[in-house]
Amino acid sequence: MKIYRNTYYRAMKPTDIKLHKQSRVLEISFEDGTTFELPTEFLRVYSPSAEVRGHGPGQETLQVGKQDVNINSIDPIGHYAVKLVFDDNHDSGIYSWDFLYDLGSNYQAYWDDYVRRLNEAGHTYHN
Repeated sequence: MKIYRNTYYRAMKPTDIKLHKQSRVLEISFEDGTTFELPTEFLRVYSPSAEVRGHGPGQETLQVGKQDVNINSIDPIGHYAVKLVFDDNHDSGIYSWDFLYDLGSNYQAYWDDYVRRLNEAGHTYHN
């Protein structure tokens, strides 16, 4: 699982966060005017939790069968992050503002990498 980090993102703070439950999309706008629409499945499979990412390189767990996952709640964590509570009971990932900005900025590359890893593991992506 590749996650690209850029210190430029660290200054970005969201101005608005909206959950579109029916379409399963989290819309997040940042103070630089950038808005991202991130599918809940994408957010779930790229959760920053140890359950998904492991405790070090090579310990990631490929998330399978998350096409229909949705977000039950968005809980603020101080002034730097949110905890997304998913309807599959996953609630241990803390999504910092810079992490969300990075996910949005690199969405297509990350999504392509996820689908590639699914295929390599013998799973077929069905949306």
